[in-house]
Amino acid sequence: MMRTCGLVLASVYVLFTAVVANAQPVALPEGLTPYGAEQKGNAAGTIPAWDGGMAANNAPPPKQLENPFRDEKPLFVITAANKSQHLDQLTVGQVALLERYPDSYRIPVYPSHRTAAAPQWVYDNIARNHQHAKLVNAGNGIEQAYGGVAFPVPVDQDGQVNALKIIWNHLTRWRGIHIKADLSEAPVHANGSYSLVTASHEAYFVYYDRDKTADSLDNKLSYFLAFIKQPSRLAGGGLLVHETIDRIKEPRAAWVYNSGTRRVRRAPSVEYDMPVPSADNLITADEVDMFNGALDRYNWSFVGKQEIYIPYNNFDLSNATKDDKALLHKGHINPDLTRYELHRVWVVEGTVKEGVRHLYTKRRFYIDEDSWSIVQADQYDARGKLWRVSLSYLVNYYHVPVTWSAASANYDLESGRYFAGYLDSANGIGIQFGDDSPGDGYFSPQSLRRMGR
Repeated sequence: MMRTCGLVLASVYVLFTAVVANAQPVALPEGLTPYGAEQKGNAAGTIPAWDGGMAANNAPPPKQLENPFRDEKPLFVITAANKSQHLDQLTVGQVALLERYPDSYRIPVYPSHRTAAAPQWVYDNIARNHQHAKLVNAGNGIEQAYGGVAFPVPVDQDGQVNALKIIWNHLTRWRGIHIKADLSEAPVHANGSYSLVTASHEAYFVYYDRDKTADSLDNKLSYFLAFIKQPSRLAGGGLLVHETIDRIKEPRAAWVYNSGTRRVRRAPSVEYDMPVPSADNLITADEVDMFNGALDRYNWSFVGKQEIYIPYNNFDLSNATKDDKALLHKGHINPDLTRYELHRVWVVEGTVKEGVRHLYTKRRFYIDEDSWSIVQADQYDARGKLWRVSLSYLVNYYHVPVTWSAASANYDLESGRYFAGYLDSANGIGIQFGDDSPGDGYFSPQSLRRMGR
């Protein structure tokens, strides 16, 4: 059942904000991991204690992720027929998917492993952020945070859990410094047909540049660059996005490159609920990576903390995403390739503000405590009816280490269509992680024009 944790976190806050701030990081409160999760397991023993996660320090990138749990079998499989036995550990969206596809959708539940980990320097930055980070502009921006989740203990001075801080932890979670990825995505129609869109992606998380500090970020959170490779009718088109930290101070900037005209133009509408054309309008711009961008169109509230079955340690799925025919089934991705585990999540709800428009009037996010990743989302239409359910199938890229999506799926319950993303179009690990900092100039509109074909 849902439970609040304000009193526990309040005592933690009082104890550790009394420490005099200094330049050196201090350990997070006793009982928490370096990332801010509860270190202990649950009382039933079905969630283990966190013992450092899984990392292969200084190891070369593997050709593909090896599944350390390959010999494990599901403890049980949840179906439409037996879902009533597991309702306390299921989201409304999961139940809706089981009911929408009673003959084919299922949730295989495996033993839980808390594999999430990050480099030590990220942990050090998180400890500093705990001492100094703060919300600004009514929670639409942050200050004095850098190189780690901003609020590992997401409570205010009165001891109340702050939902905005939890969302900011998702936005500032560790995903590497500079990544390159050849990935495919596909809107899958109700009859099971689809066409892949393949693109080369590149991202520079300025917030994690090790040569910067909180004071030198210049309000830059990240840069994103993508060029479509397939199908041929779309090939060559490009997108560049500059994501800011404080969206009130400076909004997101975006540019598109048209290969036909060989011109770059400003794209001011790549935000909020703008439908994403390559996804056949099945997701909105702020739904990419489960949630991104400005927080100002919603009132955010903390619902509680819960133990639920979430997609986790999806190593087999990661290695199968290059075989789209085996993965993309009618109605949903192949459940036999997925892995669910019982984990604790923070539950946050956003309701659209009065007088403000958004396609989703309510969104409920489930955030993994060990990685601060939004791993599931239930999203409601203007009638207050559950409309879309999103899932991020997490995996640990242990050679970095970083926990991120092996694949994602955004399900439209009404139409029976879904959008699958993060599909590996390389013959190995689709996302390549680098420690280099390409610099601001590389992600400029001029570069977008030069790199376009």
